[in-house]
Amino acid sequence: MKKAYLFMSLLVLIIATSCNTKKEKKEEHTAFLVTNPIKKDTSITKDYVSQIHAARHIEIRVLERGYLKQISVDEGQYVKKGQHMFQIMPNVYQAELSKAKAESDATKIELANTQILADGNVVSQNELAIAKAMNDKANAEVILAETHLGFTRIKAPFDGIMDHLEAREGSLLEEGELLTTLSDNSKMWVYFNVPEAEYLDYITSADKNSKKEVALLMANNKRFNQKGIVETIEGEFNNETGNIAFRATFPNPDGILRHGETGSVLMTVPFKDVIIIPQKATFEVLDKTYVFVIDKDHVVKQKEITIGAELPHLFIVNEGLKETDTILLEGIRMVKNNEEIHTKFVRPNQVLSELDLYAE
Repeated sequence: MKKAYLFMSLLVLIIATSCNTKKEKKEEHTAFLVTNPIKKDTSITKDYVSQIHAARHIEIRVLERGYLKQISVDEGQYVKKGQHMFQIMPNVYQAELSKAKAESDATKIELANTQILADGNVVSQNELAIAKAMNDKANAEVILAETHLGFTRIKAPFDGIMDHLEAREGSLLEEGELLTTLSDNSKMWVYFNVPEAEYLDYITSADKNSKKEVALLMANNKRFNQKGIVETIEGEFNNETGNIAFRATFPNPDGILRHGETGSVLMTVPFKDVIIIPQKATFEVLDKTYVFVIDKDHVVKQKEITIGAELPHLFIVNEGLKETDTILLEGIRMVKNNEEIHTKFVRPNQVLSELDLYAE
């Protein structure tokens, strides 16, 4: 019985030793993929939440008190410059114009009579001057009455699309009351906020004086079919957000964009001679980013890096790596710091191609 027990123990030991030997051989032949950072020119596309405004967007308001007699246009309608839109009850202003014209005619006759008397030295030149002044005043009253009457007929100041009607026919309107708004959507102004650091990069770039071209991602996640140009930057930063507003102008020939829409401005930012590595080669510890660098003795060394920007599947590294460093590409969770490993080198360009990237 004792011999049998010794035999079984020896057998278990042999099997365990055999398994450990196979495991060690397997680990010994495991080759971890490594590569080099690549240094090249590239670019990233940054997106900024934006507000879309018509280049011309105004309020149409009542200029004279009165009843809204007629509405000649409808909500959402395209109107041409000079097209009749609203008619305020003109009766009172028409009467005022008739009265002013009558007074003008009377002073005109009075001036003619005074002129005859002055030519015959019957009246003085002062009386002639007074008659002339009275006629000028009456003529001015005619012009004023015509202006007030003209205010009762509201016309479109430019081509555009009319918005919601704020009043209905028969409404009593006060001077200055809102009737509707009018938008000229042929050209759109798109406003977006840029952080201070990115503003400084933009304003100090070599091409700061050239017009920056941007794209617009609409609310349906599709790109607008026209390119925009960054034309202006506001004069002050928002103290609460630390941002400054940029304005890009987009042509809108098909009338797709409307005043008040939202979207995202897409701006391409170039980077020259930067270090690029795959994102999967990195890991984080306490909000810091690290890679495993393999030294000449095939020993793994944990190294902190600083990320400058992010591309799809890629990081642009500002500090911590050189182009000649060898970094661990895969198996990050399987190795430890200061551990010696076997490696298999993969060319950086091959790594990029397999990630299906566009790093131009």
